[in-house]
Amino acid sequence: MKEEAIRKYASLMRELDLSGLEVKEDGYELRLERGSRSASPAPETYIIEDEAPAAAKGSSAKEEGTIVSSPMVGVFYASPAENAEPFVTVGSKVRKGDTLCLIEAMKLMNEIAAEESGTILEIYAQNGKIVEYGAPLFRIGRD
Repeated sequence: MKEEAIRKYASLMRELDLSGLEVKEDGYELRLERGSRSASPAPETYIIEDEAPAAAKGSSAKEEGTIVSSPMVGVFYASPAENAEPFVTVGSKVRKGDTLCLIEAMKLMNEIAAEESGTILEIYAQNGKIVEYGAPLFRIGRD
């Protein structure tokens, strides 16, 4: 399911002041829920019950490097705090085990670490935006 469709449903939830919405479309099952906004303002979270095939989101033959994909659905954070420097930027050198980003899922912050050493060639995700399971986050080139 594309991000545009998910945003459309989230917008509909706000417009109708719904606390939850479940949609089955094109082989996907989507459940959106609105929670309390007392802690930190974040976009609505959603759960995709039927995972999308990750092969369609991989790298093409002409791209070099390794794609780091999201292991879960959640909100992508490029830095540890709102005003802090991002963990990595394009051109950053990383070592295996270095933290690349955080993904907030079900109110838990999950560190995503580099699986190999190299240089960050591309950053696909945007800070504060929802990422899907299997969505590409970074492309790391080997040194």
